[in-house]
Amino acid sequence: MTDFNEFLTQDARLVILRALTEQPDGRLNESLLSQVLDVYAHHRSREWIRQQLRYLADLGSVKITEVGPIMIAAITRLGVDHVERRTELEGVKRPSIGA
Repeated sequence: MTDFNEFLTQDARLVILRALTEQPDGRLNESLLSQVLDVYAHHRSREWIRQQLRYLADLGSVKITEVGPIMIAAITRLGVDHVERRTELEGVKRPSIGA
């Protein structure tokens, strides 16, 4: 993976975590996450989004539930801590101060 592709992937993972923290219950399905990522110019396939959710789940920053063919992500305390700059997750862009 090129450095720029890695940068884009890390940024997209942060967008996913931020989107989840903005939800009252901390959850979104892959379809809604696809729409959120599109807003931030991360136009990726559903399978790519699923790969990122699995990566984030392996880190412990999200929990994944599959309901039929749909993947639902729920943010964990670790994911919130990253978004709020209390910890750093490898492979996820660090949030800007005050963002």
